[in-house]
Amino acid sequence: MKLTLRVWRQKNADADGAMSTYEVDGISPDMSFLEMLDTLNEELTLEGEDPVAFDHDCREGICGACSLVINGDAHGPERTTTCQLHMRSFKDGDTIDVEPWRAAAFPVVKDLVVDRTAFDRIIQAGGYVSVPTGSAPEAHATPVPKPDADLAFEHAECIGCGACVAACPNGAAMLFTSAKINHLNVLPQGAPERETRVLDMVAQMDDEGFGGCTLAGECATACPKGIPLSSITGMNKEWLRATAKGTGR
Repeated sequence: MKLTLRVWRQKNADADGAMSTYEVDGISPDMSFLEMLDTLNEELTLEGEDPVAFDHDCREGICGACSLVINGDAHGPERTTTCQLHMRSFKDGDTIDVEPWRAAAFPVVKDLVVDRTAFDRIIQAGGYVSVPTGSAPEAHATPVPKPDADLAFEHAECIGCGACVAACPNGAAMLFTSAKINHLNVLPQGAPERETRVLDMVAQMDDEGFGGCTLAGECATACPKGIPLSSITGMNKEWLRATAKGTGR
């Protein structure tokens, strides 16, 4: 396959960025999108040019690091992570636009790399449970109803990639935050911090500068792990419950 790539290049956070055009040839349909970018970078390096900076780690669809906007879609045309997107999703001769996440709370570091530590600070605000000292408890000591366990596992699948923020017209982080809150709040182990967790994490989300949610639904559509839009409803119920109990800040 021969492709034309239009890639966002930005030297650093303070520099102005622009799209640069590159031609790549000999791309196998079985390559992943990141392997295709590796090929481009090999060519740029041989030509003495600065390779394109992009995030990646596991390349197995687990870590969420490989976050790119491809032809206007978070992670590209398939509902998967960028590392699991293969070039057979494109045609020979295609022009492909590759950009970083676009959100005020995700400032560009260089080229396609953005700073997503805002997500880390949201988790630090309340994404934990009390862990008493001593020996590990028996796995079956605390019964969990299957519907609650299923709901917790569903929300625990969130990998924090930020596709929900990139796809949202408002740059909201509600789907990510709700997944992290609901994952713990439905379990008995998360009960001690149930009220403070939702209040603190929502407050931190607002402090980070994410936009407001208007339930456009683009977040759930773009999520590679299928976190449902109803997750936001669950978080709102938790917030109202905590506020009604008088634990508001």
